[in-house]
Amino acid sequence: MAGKNKKKKISTSNIVAQNRRARRDYSIVETMEVGLMLTGTEVKSLRAGRASLNEAFAGEKHGEMYLFNTHIPVYEGASSVFNHEPIRDRKLLMHRRQMSHLLGSQKQKGMALVPLKIYFNDRGLAKLELALGEGKRSFDKRETVKERDWDRQKGRLLRDKG
Repeated sequence: MAGKNKKKKISTSNIVAQNRRARRDYSIVETMEVGLMLTGTEVKSLRAGRASLNEAFAGEKHGEMYLFNTHIPVYEGASSVFNHEPIRDRKLLMHRRQMSHLLGSQKQKGMALVPLKIYFNDRGLAKLELALGEGKRSFDKRETVKERDWDRQKGRLLRDKG
């Protein structure tokens, strides 16, 4: 399988929602692009740039993968009859092999399925970047902050001296 591990470039203009706390609270082991099963008004609301991934997570329900606690507000241009619920379980579209791999990895100690961002790909389809992460402890978070600060200081020193 040539090209299986290619890294896809996502332009920042297509990103609808990001979970910024995910990289702070979890050490990311693996990321994967999956599709979302959405209704028409949800897509219109996403195109308007309105969504929230705070406190969202993925998991299994009835043998399928779902995204829980994602808030996509109602689309104001549609009548209340055709609108969707803002917070509902949204089905994730992925291959069986990917699903079994993620569920097997999730059963390990401390692993969680965390959504990182919702975006539109080059074909205009709504995609979700899903990560398999291991929860960080508070001292791990402090260590990450120390490393980031040191890298920033090192860059300043090299720029000023060189």
